[in-house]
Amino acid sequence: MITGDLKNKIDRVWDAFWSGGISNPLEVIEQITYLMFIRRLDDIQTRKERVASRTGKSIEGPLYTAETEELRWSRFSGLGSPKAMLDTVRDRVFPWLRQLGGEESTYSNHMRDARFTIPTSNLLAKVVDLLDDIPLGERDTKGDLYEYMLGKIATAGQNGQFRTPRHIIQLMVEMMAPGPKEEICDPACGTAGFLVASAEYVNRTHKDALLEAKQRQHFNRSMFHGFDFDNTMLRIASMNMLLHEVEQPDIRYRDSLAQSAATEADRYTMILANPPFAGSLDYDATAKDLQAVVKTKKTELLFLALFLRLLKPGGRAAVIVPDGVLFGSTKAHRELRRTLVEDHKLDAVVKLPAGVFKPYAGVSTAILFFTRTDSGGTDSVWFYDVTADGWSLDDKRAPLLAEEKLGPTVILAEKDHAKNNLPDVLVRWGLRNGSERERAKTERSFCVSKNEIAGQGYDLSINRYREVVHGDVKHRSPAEVLEELEHIEAEIQQGISELKGML
Repeated sequence: MITGDLKNKIDRVWDAFWSGGISNPLEVIEQITYLMFIRRLDDIQTRKERVASRTGKSIEGPLYTAETEELRWSRFSGLGSPKAMLDTVRDRVFPWLRQLGGEESTYSNHMRDARFTIPTSNLLAKVVDLLDDIPLGERDTKGDLYEYMLGKIATAGQNGQFRTPRHIIQLMVEMMAPGPKEEICDPACGTAGFLVASAEYVNRTHKDALLEAKQRQHFNRSMFHGFDFDNTMLRIASMNMLLHEVEQPDIRYRDSLAQSAATEADRYTMILANPPFAGSLDYDATAKDLQAVVKTKKTELLFLALFLRLLKPGGRAAVIVPDGVLFGSTKAHRELRRTLVEDHKLDAVVKLPAGVFKPYAGVSTAILFFTRTDSGGTDSVWFYDVTADGWSLDDKRAPLLAEEKLGPTVILAEKDHAKNNLPDVLVRWGLRNGSERERAKTERSFCVSKNEIAGQGYDLSINRYREVVHGDVKHRSPAEVLEELEHIEAEIQQGISELKGML
C-alpha cells in the first residue's frame, strides 16, 4: 500500500504532465514507464557489479560499457542542470535504449520503438526526483505505485479497452487458484492486470515451490502469456510484469481474433481475461478457424471460441462477458452456450452489478467459469448474483467500507456483507459441490442442473432460474427492477437485430 505522501507526489507530477501539454494518460504512464525501466537497468548493472566484486571475476553480461557509463540513471540523475539532464536523456539515453537488443528480453524488444516526449527540462527533473524517492527495489511498493498510476486512466482507450477493477481481477484469480506449474494466458491483456494478479497469487501461495531453480525459471519465462495489438499497452504490460518480479514474460503483439490460433491451440492450462466486447468484426477480418467454431461477427462470441481453442484439454477459464452472451437468442449465441454446457464443463456464472465498470462503461456483465473437456461433464452450474462489490455503483465509484474491508479476501461482519459480496462469493465458490447444491433458488447463490438449463434453451441469465417468494416482489430494490428492465430491453434489441438480418 502506498502512502498518502507518495500519492501526492505522483499527483503533482501527473498535473505537471498535463500542464506541460501531455494530456493523454496512457502517454503519461508510458513516459514514466521508460524512466522506471532505465532505472531498473541501472539497478541490474549495480547488482552485477556487486557479484563481480565478491567473486573477483569480470562483470557477466554488462548492460553498460565504458562508453555508455554516463547513460546510467545514477549518472544523469545527479547532473546539477535540468537542461543537461534533458539533453542527455533525449539525445543519448533514448537512442541507446532503442538499440538495446542484446538483452533479448520482452522489455528490450518493446522499448525499440520508445519515443521520448517529455517537453521540458523542469518536468523531467520533477519525474526523476519522484522516482529517486521511491524504493523500487521493494516489489510491493513499486507494484502498488504502478497500480495507482494505472488507476488514473479515467477514460476508455481505443478498441474498447478499459481497465478491469483490481478487486474483480483478484476475485477471479482467487477463485481460479493458479498453481506453480500453470501456463496462464490473457489474449487481450491490456496492462496485464490478470497476469500480475496471478503472479502475486503464485508468489504468495507457492513460495517453497518457487525456490526450486527449474520452477523459478518457468515462473520468469514460460508461465505468463499476454497478447495485444496496441504497442503502448504492450510496453506498459511488460513494465508492469517486470515491477512484479516476472523477468521475461511472453508479452507480444498479436491480433487474437484476426490471426489463426493454430500456433497457440491446446497450449494453455488457464485463461483469465476481460476481452473487448464493444463491437463486431467483418467476416473477412476474422480468423477462419474461429469462424469454423462459431459463425458470427460479434467479438464477445469470437473470443469465447478462441479461449476454447487456446486451452489444453482440462484447462480452465474465467472470463468476463457482457450479459447478452448469457441470453442472446441468435443461433451463434445459443450454439456457443450449448457447446459450453454439453461439450465442455460450465462451472459457474457470477453476475456482476451494472456499475462495476463505471465510469468507463455502464454495461451489465458476468464472469463465466468453464473447463475445456471435449467430452462434456457439466452436472450443475453454480450461480451467484453480486449486488455490491464494495464501491458505489455510480460514476464516482466511492468506497462504501474502510480500505481494510474491501476486496475478496477480507473477513467481514454480517452487517458489512450487503456492501461487499466478494468475500461471500469466494467462500460459497468453495462449497459449490457441497452445501451450495441444497440452497433454494430464492437465495443469492444456488445451483441449477444441466437438464434444467437445456430445457431453457441454454439461457444462462440468473433471473431465468431465480424463484421469487410470493409477496416479495414489492420489496425488490429499484436497482433490481432496473436490471430486469435492462434485461428485457436487451432481449428486444436482440430480436430487432435478428429481424433486420433476415430482411
